[in-house]
Amino acid sequence: QVQLVESGGGLVQPGGSLRLSCAASGRIHSIVSMGWFRQAPGKQRDLVASVTYGGDTNYADSVKGRFTVSRDNADNTVYLQMNSLKPEDTAVYYCNVNGRTTYYDTFNSWGQGTQVTVSS
Repeated sequence: QVQLVESGGGLVQPGGSLRLSCAASGRIHSIVSMGWFRQAPGKQRDLVASVTYGGDTNYADSVKGRFTVSRDNADNTVYLQMNSLKPEDTAVYYCNVNGRTTYYDTFNSWGQGTQVTVSS
């Protein structure tokens, strides 16, 4: 099993910054991709940003230029630096990691979610 532990959410004023972290542990043979999704009340869970083992990144259009996703392959940790935050960024943010637990078996794990609230 692969466990994810998230940290870094909270309350911030518009224009402020937050940094989310997510550490993966457990039976990990290899990681393909790590990323962040978010879900606002009454809405579906959407991709925010992701990064592959090789460092290729993908961002939602709404966060391009404001958010930066990065990973530490040695520690199996993914980060989301969020700058110039807007009220519409308010949501529960979920870490997602997928990869292999063995050469043959894959996994797709989710974090417990961390609340990000942008409000004055």
